[in-house]
Amino acid sequence: MDKEKLDAYLDPLSGTGYALLTRASRLFNLPRLHSLWYLLFSPACCGIELMQTGGVRTDLDRFGMVFRATPRQSDLMIVGGTVTYKMAERVQLLYRQMAEPRYVIAMGACANCGGLFDRSYAVLKGVDLVVPVDIYIPGCPPRPEALVEGMRRIQSLIKGEDWGRTVRRRRPLEIGEAR
Repeated sequence: MDKEKLDAYLDPLSGTGYALLTRASRLFNLPRLHSLWYLLFSPACCGIELMQTGGVRTDLDRFGMVFRATPRQSDLMIVGGTVTYKMAERVQLLYRQMAEPRYVIAMGACANCGGLFDRSYAVLKGVDLVVPVDIYIPGCPPRPEALVEGMRRIQSLIKGEDWGRTVRRRRPLEIGEAR
């Protein structure tokens, strides 16, 4: 950014410093953007890749993302792996206990569309049937780098939100209800 454009954004205050002019939504979204607390829900093999993402090689702490064990303190739910109809009620319960605004990542083929077990009578054909999903991460299981990219996309989604307006989200469907 050149000097003329920078001076258009910055206003000198009595020669001692500068004041930055910005929109309120950008100011409010900045701490939300860099302090995502995520809730893990992984009843299957994608959980290993999820644990790997929190490890040393792809450390999520450097992006300000911290694992929380309780849904009441989480902003983001990561659903990784096969979800059965019996577990779908628990996924909905955890989603409803999360504070607004809340985001969901469906990680892996099983969470996206049932995966290898899609012909089973007990497997949910995608977690988006019970909770609204923001980001889908394909793969069986997806690499930790793919999960990091999905979480970065959640951050860009938060960055673009307007704080003054309420975001209308789909309501989660009840078990057995048609879309």
